[in-house]
Amino acid sequence: MIKVENLKKVFGTKTAVDGVSFTVERGEVLGFLGPNGAGKSTTMRMVTGYLAPTSGRVTVGGHDVAEQPVLAKSRIGYLPENAPAYPDMTVRGFLRFAAEIRGLHGSARDTAVDRAVETCALKGVLHQNIETLSKGYKHRTCFAQSLIHDPDVLVLDEPTDGLDPNQKFEARNLIRRMGEKKAILFSTHILEEVDAVCSRVIIIDRGRIVANGTPEELKKRVPSGRLDDLFRSLTLSDTVKGAK
Repeated sequence: MIKVENLKKVFGTKTAVDGVSFTVERGEVLGFLGPNGAGKSTTMRMVTGYLAPTSGRVTVGGHDVAEQPVLAKSRIGYLPENAPAYPDMTVRGFLRFAAEIRGLHGSARDTAVDRAVETCALKGVLHQNIETLSKGYKHRTCFAQSLIHDPDVLVLDEPTDGLDPNQKFEARNLIRRMGEKKAILFSTHILEEVDAVCSRVIIIDRGRIVANGTPEELKKRVPSGRLDDLFRSLTLSDTVKGAK
């Protein structure tokens, strides 16, 4: 469903993403791991068409994101980092607005909103302004907008960042359920989410992929069998490694 080929993004003299390639198939949850500044969000913004790559190619559902942006983006549900929303809108109003942007009107719009509300357990806050919601409910509302058109592909940037343990548990369960039928790419720097959610993992460091495999395959690469040890060995700078 998602195919990324030799993706590169340069900002001035800084290369943020350097020759990244990977695929995500339907029924797969791919965790995109890396330290802060590794290039995770930049890659995901190029996958969704929010940023144009310096070079390389992204296709979603067979549609080139650069050459067929409307067709490609119609297949994607996107939850950006920090889950932005319009604080003065009600939850219902925001979801109706999101559905209409996706070309849904009348009964199709209302059905889509009802489905997203049920999936994300938002019935109790439908008529509240988003600015009055707890962080967990704000997050669910933004997750719901990414699902509103029942997309084949979900791109989720730090989907559990800032949530409390109970909220993280609920979000992970939702991602796992969605991953049974959709292709999901989600970024995180929380290693415990790998075992909780992912069927496959990519580790990126300084704009390049340094590991790609199932969680079990990656754990076998270090004597301890711990993903955090592998992560540290691959993403600590040479200077920091030498100081240890």
